[in-house]
Amino acid sequence: MIKSEILVPLLNANEPEARLIHIYFEDGQAIEKGALLFTIETTKAAADIESPETGFVRLLAKEGDTVAVGDSLAVITDTFDEPIVIMPSGDANVTPEEMPPLETLRITKPARALAKFLGVDLATLPTGQLVTEKVVRQAAGATEKIDLSFPPSENPYLLIFGGGGHAKAIMDMIKQIGCYAIAGILDDDELLTGKQVLGIQVLGTRVLLPALVKQGVILAANGVGGIIDIGVRMQIFELLENAGFKFPALIHPRATVEPSAKVGDGIQVFANAYVGSDAVLHPRCMVNTNAVVSHDCEIGSYTHIAPGALLAGHVHVGERTLVGMGVTTTIGIHIGSGVRIGNGAIVLANVPDKMVIQAGRYWVGKAE
Repeated sequence: MIKSEILVPLLNANEPEARLIHIYFEDGQAIEKGALLFTIETTKAAADIESPETGFVRLLAKEGDTVAVGDSLAVITDTFDEPIVIMPSGDANVTPEEMPPLETLRITKPARALAKFLGVDLATLPTGQLVTEKVVRQAAGATEKIDLSFPPSENPYLLIFGGGGHAKAIMDMIKQIGCYAIAGILDDDELLTGKQVLGIQVLGTRVLLPALVKQGVILAANGVGGIIDIGVRMQIFELLENAGFKFPALIHPRATVEPSAKVGDGIQVFANAYVGSDAVLHPRCMVNTNAVVSHDCEIGSYTHIAPGALLAGHVHVGERTLVGMGVTTTIGIHIGSGVRIGNGAIVLANVPDKMVIQAGRYWVGKAE
């Protein structure tokens, strides 16, 4: 018997869609009333969704899905395996061919038709805003208005994607590393185009990626921190990779990475961080300022070890996990994938996948 249906709420009156960024339970898992089930976001807001009933959660969506207001995310049932039938409640007039190819792309039908006519790749259009015909025309003519030629340089040119706070830290780090020439910045905020961030020109939005590759700029640094949603950071890496960019490992001159440590492409290690002997940093993870990753630790891809976190030896952290500021762990534990550990938490036992540990709490292996 279906006890309750979990629907997508309206977070923003101007946005009929949201993105499902976290699922905290497995399909068929027993849950209590008030348990955290989902986190969803629009371009302007994010919200957590809790269970209104005690029972078994039956998932009807998956992480990363773009869902319409009123769509069913899950139902709560009396048993874990009873049959369920839910009719879709989204826009029945939208065909699969009309859905955005990227999870966060919102584009009008006339703009989509114009993009096809002008040969504009949808993947190069900006996210976080409604793409109109005007935006598509700007994308089509963008490279005609911007000089993307670069003077000869002894060092290879490197692109920064993002113009916010994390990008500033990346820019300063690259300057201190001293072996790259910064070609410029791309940011999907069109208001930044033509301005400077730390003295570096914002060339435009993602529409310039193909033109930059043609000019021989094939190295990039991801300047999107993704502290709220690591999925956004992952999407930027995928966007750049599909455009033909490669990601050098970036290690601040004031960081210590022991010679026996193994580092993957696209990793970022910031000032005063320490990475110990035989530690492994998988591609595109981040060890932030003053963090300690002790000997024999292993950090999964896209995971963020935040400033001041202290990981004891032999700690294994999965992919897409956030270990918050000032977190301390005991030796030899395993922290799963998709985990969020709040600032200042003390972790004394293994942490399952997709677990959320509140800031300042002890984790001893069972829910508090």
